[in-house]
Amino acid sequence: MSQTTFPAGFLWGVATSAQQIEGGRHEGGRGESIWDRFATVPGKIADGTRPDVSCDHYHLWRKDIELMKGLGLGAYRFSISWPRIFPTGRGPANSAGLDFYEALVDGLLEAGLEPFPTLYHWDLPQALQDGGGWASRDTAMAFVEYSLAVTRRLGDRVRRWTTHNEPWCAATLGYEEGHHAPGHLDPAEGLRAAHHLLLSHGWAAAAIRRQDPAAEVGIVLIHSPAHAATDSPADRDAARWFDGFFNRWYLDPIFRGAYPADAVADRVARGQLPGPELPFVRDGDLAAISTPLDFVGVNYYSRVVMKAGPDGLPVAVPPLPPQTFTDMGWEVYPDGLRETLVRIHRDYAPRRMYIAENGAAYDDPAGPDGRIRDTRRIGYLHGHLLAARSAIAEGAPLAGYFLWSLLDNFEWGFGFTKKFGIFAVDPQDGRRLPKDSAHWYRDVVTANAVTGTPTASSQGESRAFDA
Repeated sequence: MSQTTFPAGFLWGVATSAQQIEGGRHEGGRGESIWDRFATVPGKIADGTRPDVSCDHYHLWRKDIELMKGLGLGAYRFSISWPRIFPTGRGPANSAGLDFYEALVDGLLEAGLEPFPTLYHWDLPQALQDGGGWASRDTAMAFVEYSLAVTRRLGDRVRRWTTHNEPWCAATLGYEEGHHAPGHLDPAEGLRAAHHLLLSHGWAAAAIRRQDPAAEVGIVLIHSPAHAATDSPADRDAARWFDGFFNRWYLDPIFRGAYPADAVADRVARGQLPGPELPFVRDGDLAAISTPLDFVGVNYYSRVVMKAGPDGLPVAVPPLPPQTFTDMGWEVYPDGLRETLVRIHRDYAPRRMYIAENGAAYDDPAGPDGRIRDTRRIGYLHGHLLAARSAIAEGAPLAGYFLWSLLDNFEWGFGFTKKFGIFAVDPQDGRRLPKDSAHWYRDVVTANAVTGTPTASSQGESRAFDA
């Protein structure tokens, strides 16, 4: 059977986030996060659940490391809970929280896994939100203090640090559209939040390097290629609008030191900015934001197809002809990953790239024999890994792939209704149950290659994953 091989030294991993898997809501001195508060508001979480226990990774992390070791992985991308380190957002640091992550990092290293931590994956301490959250410049300053406390404790064992995960989601979904915590509906606030997230990234990256010159620092951005529904000028402009709003609003300041002029003009036209001069930008901000990176992480799930609506405003539409979709309603479009990686390489020239998240939500129940045959997820991953390899062939400096996610978890506003994991989690006792995709991914990692068809002979053999 033919194989598509990845370069020697390619880094294989899985990704999770603290708020989604840890639980331990009231343990170890942890404070309240904006998601803890948001989940108590009726109607905000689809199934009415809360992340108080989630996957109980806070207690079961040793077993989860064994799962990752059984997969043969080289790295684990996880996030650190800000309210576990600073329960009220700022010092003094909570020693029990730092102890937890120190034990996790040591356990990973003992198992031969590189720790690849993200400092912020959306779990802002509620106390900081009470003071304005990311709409306040003070929160960017607090983020630097938090980042230094963590990197000071763990920097002798952690080589690569990610500042933020998907600032677009934190700003737009949280402050502008209300789908995520803190649930605000204010476009102007969303723009301020986006800027302060980027500013905190730049400030923290510089501070971490001053503290540890050997540290590598990057950021993780979500990216979706924007395609026009037709070749009409109006639809092409709708795709340009989305690209500026979703992709370039973050890429341009990080890599070029300026917000995209056309996207700024779009905001002005909608009355979301008073003019082309951004009122929240101060002297030196953009120079800080564009601090050179050691790497950029890219999260990719699907593309978006745009057209001009009846009122002339851009709207997302289903692709034609009809395609297959995940349980999130996202089109399965592997070539969008190749397009994303090549475009970022061509237009922004990062030193190194990682696919920091890629995966699919499918709810596949266990069969009578207990086996979870998630063949659709295997097909999704197979196609996207081939697309990633094609991007490498086109010159993209892709150095690793982190599958989202290790475990079925608390999927933000969807609660536990969307299943991204290659391991299911028994809600009664927390047991991790391997899906066929876990066996398939283990074969990929072992071979450092993808076979010509999305199948693997070891599917169904669960002994290596007993935990």
